[in-house]
Amino acid sequence: MVDPTVWREFGTPLALPTGRGPLDGMTVAVKELFDVAGYPAGAGNERWLAEARPARSTAPAVAALLEAGAAIAGIARSDEFAYSLAGTNAHYGTPPNPSAPDRIPGGSSAGPAAAVALGEAAIGLGTDTGGSIRVPASYQGLCGIRPTHGVVRADGVLPLAPTFDTVGWLTRDPHTLLAVGQVLLPAAPERRFARAVVSDELIGLASPQVRDAIEGAVALWRGAGDLPRIERSAFDARVLPGWAEVFRTVQGWEAWRAHGAWISRHRDSLGPDVGSRFETAAGYTDAQRDRAVDRMRQIRDDIDRWLGDDLLVLPSASSAAPTRADATLGGPVIEGTRATTLELTCIAGLSGRCAVSVPLPTADGVPVGLGILGPRGRDLDLLRLARDLSRALQPR
Repeated sequence: MVDPTVWREFGTPLALPTGRGPLDGMTVAVKELFDVAGYPAGAGNERWLAEARPARSTAPAVAALLEAGAAIAGIARSDEFAYSLAGTNAHYGTPPNPSAPDRIPGGSSAGPAAAVALGEAAIGLGTDTGGSIRVPASYQGLCGIRPTHGVVRADGVLPLAPTFDTVGWLTRDPHTLLAVGQVLLPAAPERRFARAVVSDELIGLASPQVRDAIEGAVALWRGAGDLPRIERSAFDARVLPGWAEVFRTVQGWEAWRAHGAWISRHRDSLGPDVGSRFETAAGYTDAQRDRAVDRMRQIRDDIDRWLGDDLLVLPSASSAAPTRADATLGGPVIEGTRATTLELTCIAGLSGRCAVSVPLPTADGVPVGLGILGPRGRDLDLLRLARDLSRALQPR
């Protein structure tokens, strides 16, 4: 039985491989923002889908996976216009979270994430603008990567905010995460990281459950002799609300330029949460955007001075997934969780750096994610580190 909250289209498979390679035998759940020849690119919105035309060609990222031996299992659901971190959808319902059935799955790559967690695909191909790979990975106990901005081609992908939009992917294990990276990312000589830093102030933004899980992971990291040394580093977390506002301003301004004309004609087609964000986005002026871009450049310089070539360890999301009962569309739980999580996830977006999420155990078994931010262009090294770290975090 095909779950329509997970899949918009599903085949056996939907598209066959076009070549052979390291992904032979694997299947992909493709987020419905990507062009797949013969199918319209949806936006998690019924009206948009009804007006969309079938794509004439397949997005390069999807085509690369097919050429490497993967097949497309199907086209998976997205939150509306990818403008959410929750995974709830007013049109199609909320996909399951197999790792925590009473909780939401995280978005906007909720469909691909759920497909992977359910075992219905090996790879979930999605996008990450403000955390839409890292948050569902954290909520569902998956591995996920937001690559260095621009390193994976986003041609043939419905945009939200091109300054931050990235093509990313989710898997159930770090070995598959790396295998996909070796297909989609530019080849580069392997280099090991010397140091990772962890900030008490950043961890302090998260819930006690997430803090405890991360501190446990840091202790195991320290005990592993083959990982980069990990050290504490001070960070003034009071800057983060301002950083998140810079992110929201640039994202909102670009989102309205991408979709404002259509939304102005179809306001009644949006769910309340995403509709409210687009209402805010419509109000951003060119002057506000220009000031935010100037500030973003300063923030990027500040992050580069702080981290250099070091890694940053931080929560992938500010909490475990909210429960379905609490997470009413547009409700205070969703918006509050989104705001705090965005203070953490915006660091990657503003800096353009790559970031992974690896799953951590918690005392009650509810998944949370350990985030690791890496230098721009060191994506494959970061994926190798995630693989090695996952071994160190396994219970002994």
